[in-house]
Amino acid sequence: MSRRKGGRSQSRFDHQREEELLPAAAAAALLGVKRATLYTYVSRGLVRCVPERGTKENRYVRADLERLKARHDARAGHAAVASGALRWGEPVIDSSVSQIGGEDLVYRGHSAVALAVEGRGFEDVAELLWSGTLPAHAARWPAPELAFPPSELTRLLPKGTPPVAALAALVPLLGARDPVRFAAPPEGEKARARRLLRQLAAWVCVASAPGRVARALKEETVAASLATAWSTGVKRAPESINRALVLLADHELNASTFTARVTASSGADLYACVSAALAALSGPKHGGACDRVEALLAEVGRPERAAEVVYERLRRGESVPGFGHTLYPDGDPRTPPILEAALSVRPESPRVRVASAVQAVMREAGHPPPSVDLGLVMLAEALGLPPGSAATLFAVGRAAGWVAHVLEQREQGHLLRPRARYVEPAPAASAGRGTP
Repeated sequence: MSRRKGGRSQSRFDHQREEELLPAAAAAALLGVKRATLYTYVSRGLVRCVPERGTKENRYVRADLERLKARHDARAGHAAVASGALRWGEPVIDSSVSQIGGEDLVYRGHSAVALAVEGRGFEDVAELLWSGTLPAHAARWPAPELAFPPSELTRLLPKGTPPVAALAALVPLLGARDPVRFAAPPEGEKARARRLLRQLAAWVCVASAPGRVARALKEETVAASLATAWSTGVKRAPESINRALVLLADHELNASTFTARVTASSGADLYACVSAALAALSGPKHGGACDRVEALLAEVGRPERAAEVVYERLRRGESVPGFGHTLYPDGDPRTPPILEAALSVRPESPRVRVASAVQAVMREAGHPPPSVDLGLVMLAEALGLPPGSAATLFAVGRAAGWVAHVLEQREQGHLLRPRARYVEPAPAASAGRGTP
């Protein structure tokens, strides 16, 4: 079910959507090679293939094909390299904020997993990302004032608005009420960022329980604010939430962080940068992946149905969200500590048991380890948090990294303005024309 590559185990299966798998003819055409050469790439571990159920044919992972093509195109000149770099390719920006390795994620020289497991506060980690120095003593951020009555925003939000969407509506309002938001010396911007992250944590409940916002703002930490806003009755909730926030604080140039940097390079204020990042995070291929995992667990319903639902999805060529990560072929190092927190809080939770059963089915079938998205959903279920809270944990935690990259981009000072490589448009299709 798996093969070895460079001493590491790599699954033959891919769990992205079906359109990211190509038949042999299309795969060879994309690379501009013969089928025999394509099969050689597979045997060398450069391209993964997926057996197509009911046939003797294989399909080939498009992301692997495009990475391989980008490497080959590097000989064609700078334009080809730049084009491939934006698709899981070579680095495009110098940054000292975080580093992704095969087995760990590092925040300015410190292991993110070690920081989380040791119980370092999210505020400490945010300060590390922003300044490069881990505080000697636990950082304490002052509680900000309530910007405006929560009911004012609640009236504008449709019933059932997800927490991340509520935060996306909140941030521009906070910016509009900050008369000096464009005054951004580094220390003043960090103070603004501390207030903003505290506000994000307290306002996650505004659509469903606006009365808890003011109470949540009075808590001493971001994790405690989230626990109060969601009114979880689990005593260890702040500790578990803090662990997740630390592990999600930054992840190099993911889509939302790159969006924040591009926005910052234009001179936009911090609120605009965070708003842009939240918009990018909402996509189903990014932070919205947590919502897809929630939907999967709801579809499974009971642990006994895990195998039936998983194999039926695979039979139809559909994805099983929450497994595998392109940058971590041996498993995302952030996921085990979050799973551990979930199982230590309430392993008997129905949805936690369902998620554990899905993991077992995927593991037995030889699929990649669970992603951080599945871990966040399991933790949210163990803590009894409302739907959409896993994606919200992702957003609040990642906001620390967005701020770090905004500050770094402003130090670098240049506008991020890539160029497009013009290609002739395809001929207009003639489909639908009748016979004269």
